[in-house]
Amino acid sequence: MRAADLFEQGVIPAEIARQVGVCHQIVSDWRAVWRRSGRDGLRAAGRAGRLPKVSPDQLAQVEIALAKGAEANGYPTDLWTLQRVAEVIERVTGVVYHPARVWYILRQGLNWTWQRPARRATERDDEAIARWVKQQWPRIKKGPGARTR
Repeated sequence: MRAADLFEQGVIPAEIARQVGVCHQIVSDWRAVWRRSGRDGLRAAGRAGRLPKVSPDQLAQVEIALAKGAEANGYPTDLWTLQRVAEVIERVTGVVYHPARVWYILRQGLNWTWQRPARRATERDDEAIARWVKQQWPRIKKGPGARTR
């Protein structure tokens, strides 16, 4: 509607594009609609782009399923991959997404971020590490420092 105000004031499309933050071709399209149908034509433009395949309610169901974890969804490890998330989306909603598209759903639809799992050796002994840090590290640290030239 800001563009319609500017059309009525006689502002040139390039200036309107700059002020509104769109390319001049979009402004030219808007101007053609405005000349044909006025402000009502601009209001009737509706949504830009394709409608989402998954509704907000379905997306909420997907998030609930994902929050349960990968193991709870039948996977052998508790690590989510895009392929696994795509399979859960298909199972919950019946909508098929390519795994490459799943990232956009996670990031923009659910506000989830990419997390890298902590790599820890299975034989790691935290008690032995704490003992070493408490007993051995002070002895090593108090020794002479490395010599420099």
